Formats: sequence, structure tokens, C-alpha cells
Amino acid sequence: MAVELSSFERVALWGVVGVAIGAFIYAALLAKHVLGEKSGSGKMLEVWKGIRDGANAYLKTQFRSIVIVIGGLGVVLYLSAALADAPLSISLGRAGAFLMGAFFSAMVGYLGMNMAVQGNVRVAEASKRSFRDALRISYRSGTITGMLTDGLGLLGGTLIFMHYLQNAPEVLLGFGFGGTLLALFMRVGGGIYTKAADVGADLVGKVEKDIPEDDPRNAAVIADLVGDNVGDCAGMAADIFESYEVTMVSALILGLAIKPFDYKWIVFPLLARGIGVISTIIGTYAVSLWPERLTKGNAFKAMDLSYDLSGVISGASFLVLALYYVHDIRVFFATTAGLILAITFNKLADYFTSSSKRPVDQVARSARTGPATVLLYGLALGFESTVWTIFVIAIAIIASALFFTGAGVVFVMYGVALSGIGMLTLTGNNVSMDTYGPIVDNAGGIGEMAGLDEKARKVMADLDAAGNTTKAVTKAIAIASAVIAAVSLFGSYAETTGLEKIGLNVAEPVVFVGLLIGGALPFLFSSFTVRAVGRGASQIIEEVRSQFRIPGIMEGKIKPNYAKVVNLCTAAAQRELVSLALLAILTPLAVGFLLKEAALGGFLAGIILTGQLLAVFMANAGAAWDNAKKKIEDGYYGGKGSEPHKASIIGDTVGDPLKDTSGPALNPMIKVINLVSLLFAPVIIKFKHETALTAVLSAVLIIIIGIAVWYSKREAKILAEA
Repeated sequence: MAVELSSFERVALWGVVGVAIGAFIYAALLAKHVLGEKSGSGKMLEVWKGIRDGANAYLKTQFRSIVIVIGGLGVVLYLSAALADAPLSISLGRAGAFLMGAFFSAMVGYLGMNMAVQGNVRVAEASKRSFRDALRISYRSGTITGMLTDGLGLLGGTLIFMHYLQNAPEVLLGFGFGGTLLALFMRVGGGIYTKAADVGADLVGKVEKDIPEDDPRNAAVIADLVGDNVGDCAGMAADIFESYEVTMVSALILGLAIKPFDYKWIVFPLLARGIGVISTIIGTYAVSLWPERLTKGNAFKAMDLSYDLSGVISGASFLVLALYYVHDIRVFFATTAGLILAITFNKLADYFTSSSKRPVDQVARSARTGPATVLLYGLALGFESTVWTIFVIAIAIIASALFFTGAGVVFVMYGVALSGIGMLTLTGNNVSMDTYGPIVDNAGGIGEMAGLDEKARKVMADLDAAGNTTKAVTKAIAIASAVIAAVSLFGSYAETTGLEKIGLNVAEPVVFVGLLIGGALPFLFSSFTVRAVGRGASQIIEEVRSQFRIPGIMEGKIKPNYAKVVNLCTAAAQRELVSLALLAILTPLAVGFLLKEAALGGFLAGIILTGQLLAVFMANAGAAWDNAKKKIEDGYYGGKGSEPHKASIIGDTVGDPLKDTSGPALNPMIKVINLVSLLFAPVIIKFKHETALTAVLSAVLIIIIGIAVWYSKREAKILAEA
């Protein structure tokens, strides 16, 4: 057994640390460039300050509300390791790594969102000059978030490994869990905020009052723009950050279990991630440099070309590492399978959600016969897209596993973990593309409220059209990465509990019951989030209606009270976080203590399957309804203000909570549950014969979960009084 790193491995790992620091330097240079651009004046700055203040107030409120929970869970993680007889250094390391993971995730969200807010007003100003300038500023603003995600994830994981070496996976579980839990809070909270504001603004403004989107007379318009930042910037960045960490944790745990032991199985994933940062820097910088003959003025085409460029650089580098360091071509095939999966998902999501493709065009055409057919066609599209998505994921998993056939179960699961490493090699590109979406969306809103000329608004509309596609594409990649990460964690769980030796027999009633409970949980979680959006939207709708009744607002003579709606959205989002977190954290513990580790394995399998299917369905159906509405607004099938347009608004309003709240929230939920199971598996196994103790623990946990379910069913005050 190798007990020391080779000289090459030591140098290479310090090189990876250097690459992570290089990501920060690149982000700082981009930030300096963006902040050096003109930020407009007058009405533009007034609107922008409202967005900035609202976004910062929301995140500060959220961080204050969860800091006690994070501190308490740090103590619980220490105890989980101590109860499993781990050494003190591992117990303290796991708790410390948990806090570090949570802090890094919060940093990614907070700093990334603030740079996105700084970018949006500058994009609006640049749109008065040229399309290319506006694209350059918007994408580079988003790239700052991407590089922070890459750099912090790589730095944290590498330093922990270099300090703990063979014990690193035990500590990295805490790091991954910290990032994942913060992502759950930010994804869910941001999603509830943004969709409560969006639904309220659209239903009262567009449907009832027949005024345009982002009209300054609408009291919810600033909250809607703030929501784009806290949901799609901060929430998505934290989501992909934790997938980045979880796939690394899984690869290291499984690499450690490979016999005979060799550090190369653990070091290779870290080196692959370092290569990804370098290829991302090259690819993201190239976005604004592609010649017009290749992009044809299409912003998404420029980003897609850069994505492919980064993929080619990464793939070639993986081959060199596989041949000259690992001396095993299989690791190249496994990581490249994940890389190809990411690129394929780009194309697949684009096909099902782009307004220029046939599926969305069919949804738009169906609006001519009313909202019912819009909903039916969108549902059909969502169902179909789910099938092809799971086929692609299945092929990637099988391909990764096939490369290690005959080498043992641990090697096979290691291959799957490597596909996750490959898929998230281009994390910086993914986050850059996603953050670009809300930046240009906000820029369009600022331009509309500030009354910019037709030329500038056309530039922003073209950028926003690409932004709708990038948001849909990156949501799909986030879902796929969540599935790969969850399957990898499932392999780690099987290895930790010994299930990989005896298998998981679904013919066993207790395992099958676990499978059923796991399959049902994503539906219960989604009911929590959709109901939460409904409650928040009800309050916003009533507030916006009451402000429209104030004389002078509809005539544009006085300004609405934007801050009141922002505060309502913030409060609505915070109220829902605790019950959702309890459901995700306590359910696997209840199943594990009551039904034991084999049933918990079935429970995890059920969650992975139905969670992925449901997440893809909601994301793609919602995006299709959104882009069908935008296609009609571009002048097709009746245009703005027509009956088909009103029908499409209904579809978009139904789809918004699905694609921006419930669907994305399932990603961190799946991984939180897998990580909780993995962290507490040794404790569950240690006390499984203490029947009285585990029965009492299970009963207490089930009661708390029941209270959370009851709390989620309460009605909005305005509905209860009706």
C-alpha cells in the first residue's frame, strides 16, 4: 500500500492550488473590467439601486435566519463522527469542513450575485452602443460567479485532501454537506422569492391591468427583478457548487476503497478539476472573440462554441493524464463520458426549450385555442423530454461502468463518479451561462423602466432570448449532475455499509418499502415548494391590487411602494425554509433508524429515480411555456395583447414555480438526503440492535416530520379570511 505521495503528486497538487488561486485572479480582473464600464445615469441608476438594495437585504436576512441552524448542525456532525468512534481529529475536521463548505457556498452566492447586480445596469448602458459590447459585459459579469464556484470548490477540496490524505473522504463529507445544505436554503428561498414576485406581477399587471412586463406602475416589478438575482444567480451558483463538491467527495471515497490502494485514484479527480478551471478560463474569454460569420449575431451560439472549445481542451488533457500519470486509459473514457454527457445535455435542453425549435413552436401555436391547450401541450413536452433525458443519463452511467467491467463493484462505481467529475469539469462555463440569463433579464427591465430607445431595447431583447435558453440548458445540466452525484453517493453508501458485497434485494419487503417511501418523497417536497409559492403569490397579488387602487399610480403620476412588496417576498421565502430543511434532513434518519440500512439503501434509490424524473419534467415544461409566451410576444400567432398571448401567460404562470422553484430545489434535496444517509450510516449500523432506542428516535423524528407537513398546509392569510 502506498503511504506517501510521490514527488510528482505533491507538485501537481500544489499546482492545483495555484490553478484555484488563478481562478480568483481571473475573476478579480473580470470584476475590475466590468466595474470600469459606464453605469448609466438618472432613472437607470434609480432602478438599479432598488434592485441592489433588495437583493442584498434578502441575502442578509436569509443568512441571519440560517446561521443558528448551520452552527447547530456543525455540532451534530462532530457527534456523528464521535459516536462512530472516529478519531478526534476526524470529528473536529468534519465539523470544521462543514462550516467551511457552508461559508464557501454562501460566498459564491453573495459575491456572484453582487457582481451580477453590478453588471446588469452596465449591460443596459452598453446596449445603447452595440450588441457585442453588451454581450461582452454580460457574459464576463456571469463568468465572475463561474470562476468563484470553480476556484473555491477546487481550493477547499484540494487543501482538505493534502492535509488528511487517506482520511480526507471522511472530512470531505462535511465539506460537501455544508455546501449542499446552503444550496438547499438558497435554492428554495430564492425560488420562492422570485416566483412569488413573478406570479404576482404577471397576473395583476399583464392579465388584469393589461400593462407591459417591467412597467414601473407595477408595485411588484422591482421584487421581480430582485428575484432573478437571488434565485437564478445566488441559488444556481450554490446548487452547482455543491454538485461540484459532492462528485469530488464520491470519487475520493471510492478511490480510497480501490484495492490495491494507490493515491493516483484519488489525485486524478483533483487534477482533472484543475484542468477544467484552465479550459474554462480559455473558453469563457473566447465568447466575445468569435467572428460574426460563426455566431451570426446569436449570443447563445457564441457561448455554445466556447463550451465546446473548453470541452475539447479538457478531453485532450484527460487523455494525457490517463496515459502518462494513471497509466490506465479507462479513467479517460469515464471522465470523457461525463464531458460528452454535459455537451449532449446542452443540445437536448436547447431542442426542448428554445423558441426557435419545433417543440416550443407547437406549444406557442396551441395558444390559439386557449389556455387549456397551452397547458396540455406543455405537459406533453415535459413528459417526453424526461424520457430522452433519462436515456442519455443511463447511457452515460452504463458507458462509465462498462469501462471497468470485471474490476469489481467499487471500480464500477468509481467509473460513474469519474463521469460526474468529467461532467462538472466545465462548471465555470455552466455557471457563467446561467448567471448571464438574469443579468440580461435585469438589464432589459432597467431599460424598460428607464425608457431607453428602441435600438437599445432590441439589443437587450436579443440578449434575453439567448438568456432564456442558457437558463434552461444550465438547469438541465444541474439536474443531470445531481443524478450522477447522487448515484456516486449511493455507491459510496453501499461501500460504507457493506451493501456492495451482499447487494440490495428489492424482493425483501423492508427494502421495497424503503424504495416506495423514497419514490414518494420528491412529490411531497415539491408540494411544499409549490404551495409556498402560492401562499407568497397570494400576498403579492393582494398588495399589488391594493396599490393600483391608489389614485395616481395607474396614471403614472406617483410611484408605487416597491419596498413593501420586496419585504413581503423576503418574509414569505424565510418562513418556508425550516419545514423544507427538516423534511430533507430527518426523513432519511427516520427510515434508517426504523427500517435499518438496507431499507435506507432502497429509499435512496427511489429518491434518485423519481427526483430526477420530476425535476426534468418541471424544468422543461416550465421553460417551454415561458419561451412559447416570449415567441408570441415577438409577433408570432397574434403578438402581444392578443388572446393567444393571454393564454400563453397562463401557461407561463403555471410553469414558473415548476421551472424556477420546485424543479431546481429537488437537486440539492436529493444530495442532502444522500449525504445525511452517508454521514449517519455508521451510527445507524452501530445502534441497529438497540431496538428501544432506535424506536424512540424514529418516533420523535416522525412526529417532527408530521409537524413540518402540517405547517406546510397552512393557507395564506388573505385566503383564510376569504
